[in-house]
Amino acid sequence: MTSAHPAHRIYRNAGNPALLALLEPSAQRVLDVGCGAGDNAALLRASAPGRVVHGITHSRAEAELAAAHLARTWVFDVEAAWPSELERERYDAILMSHVLEHLRAPSPVLARFCRLLAPGGSVLIAVPNVLAWRQRLSFLAGRFEYAESGVLDSTHLRFFTYFTADEYLLADAPALRLDRKQVTGSVPLWLLRRHVLPARLSAAVDSLGCRLWPNLFGAEILLKASQR
Repeated sequence: MTSAHPAHRIYRNAGNPALLALLEPSAQRVLDVGCGAGDNAALLRASAPGRVVHGITHSRAEAELAAAHLARTWVFDVEAAWPSELERERYDAILMSHVLEHLRAPSPVLARFCRLLAPGGSVLIAVPNVLAWRQRLSFLAGRFEYAESGVLDSTHLRFFTYFTADEYLLADAPALRLDRKQVTGSVPLWLLRRHVLPARLSAAVDSLGCRLWPNLFGAEILLKASQR
């Protein structure tokens, strides 16, 4: 999305169903900021075929892949000049799944995107938790090494925790009201998960751990903020 996101790099995955579950069913026009190869857009269109999804990426290669799932795609750096036609658009929801951590100044960028919301619209955000248990173990072992993916992705410029994500990201958007804050993640059950506990019980332990200790077991922080 910015100079920290190489234009040749392609982000492709299975989408983010946990974040999309926070989307209001009535949202018919959605902007996917940092749309990658269009994986979230594909899920959005599959759940509501009449939904119109636009996307933004900094990679022309991603844009070509995402085009099959998007009604319109823009390729530009969101921290630089915007296309004038985008400024005239209005959306029921804006999706920012694992993009804000790539920006130099995510809060002002988020605030600018809020101007594109239709009345009653909402912003859905997903960012990694830098203090999830796996990363804490790595820090305790004296390891802080950038990688091609994960919390320490080499293109990440900002880092958040469960307790700071909304404070930092919504700082420049007073018109937004935080509606939901939750995490997705897992409890380290190791061999118990693989060989002893049934999948349903393991999932219940994960859910309880994430509710009670979100900053420890939550690997991903999900935020939903709506216009006041």
